[in-house]
Amino acid sequence: MTLVSISKLFIKSIIMKKEPILLDFGQKVHDFRKERNLSQEQLAELAGLHRTYIGMIERAEKNITLCNIAKISKALKIDIKDFF
Repeated sequence: MTLVSISKLFIKSIIMKKEPILLDFGQKVHDFRKERNLSQEQLAELAGLHRTYIGMIERAEKNITLCNIAKISKALKIDIKDFF
């Protein structure tokens, strides 16, 4: 195996291990953010969160807390239930 093929397998294994609920939630955050023409940085500022945290949520790299879900839903002006 080449280094490139090993890297691709490693990346695929990381992606496959992500929890489906985190993938779904991250996609919804992304979609709602884009519908409002907000950058990740703008959403983070509105929600009082760090800009890199929004990207990690959208990529399903973070298991977000209910408190942060509430902050994001308020910043996006949606009900929490709209994420689920």
